[in-house]
Amino acid sequence: MIISKPVTKAPSSSASARLIAMICFAMLAFAANSLLCRLALKHTAIDAASFSVVRLFSGALALWLMCASRRSPTIVKGSWKGAATLFIYVFAFSFAYRHLETGTGALLLFGAVQLSMVLYGMFKGERMHTRAIVGFVLAIAGLVSLLLPGAAAPDPVSALTMLLSGVAWGIYSLLGKTVADPLATTAGNFLRAIPLVLMASLPFLSELRWDPQGILYAVLSGALASGVGYAVWYVAVRHLAAFQAATVQLSVPILASLAGIVFLGESLSVRMALASVAVLGGVALVLSSKQYG
Repeated sequence: MIISKPVTKAPSSSASARLIAMICFAMLAFAANSLLCRLALKHTAIDAASFSVVRLFSGALALWLMCASRRSPTIVKGSWKGAATLFIYVFAFSFAYRHLETGTGALLLFGAVQLSMVLYGMFKGERMHTRAIVGFVLAIAGLVSLLLPGAAAPDPVSALTMLLSGVAWGIYSLLGKTVADPLATTAGNFLRAIPLVLMASLPFLSELRWDPQGILYAVLSGALASGVGYAVWYVAVRHLAAFQAATVQLSVPILASLAGIVFLGESLSVRMALASVAVLGGVALVLSSKQYG
């Protein structure tokens, strides 16, 4: 989710169509990450640590190949700070989805992403208009309502782990706002994250399970949904204003929920529906404020 300055020149109709297609593909890829992870951990024998390792390895390979296939091949870039936040996002994401439904996890993830970025703006001294304040409070209330004890409440440890994943992705996004070459930077971050995920997996050696179908889902998540999906998003985001780039991502929890219902037979509880309206509506209010346009 690297935000670059929007291009001011009005795009042609064919360029607009390509832009819309890229945005749609990227949002589907983001939702696919939730579906593939949940699918692997629920219906195959692969464990969360192995899924994380394969996802980062395959993502790094796909991104490196894309960098190498350019007309003027570029050396991968990135930073250890970016790699650390990417690793935390991926590792926490996998472990959280062991006990979360697809849509619930996506809502917690992207709610935390957007709210952490708003909090960062507040910390940096950005003023929030009344609409933004109302939206921020509404979004927080939606997340809190989802976490309250009850029959439909998600596993609290998994929910907090997913919130941690979302905060890490939000920080990663903020770190990438000023990079000159998003693709090369992301490739470098993925490569640097590999030793981190390998070290983090050491305590789980006795639990590692390499399931062929689970590995396939992890490769699809890493190479296609993460590698290609991020690359396409980085191209598309250059043509969007910051609030547009953030707003379109609010479609991901909805897409992930629908995918979970269709492919995994998950249900949409009343609590989840109300929390979705509160979180997504609240974040939309924040993003529609002039302060964040």
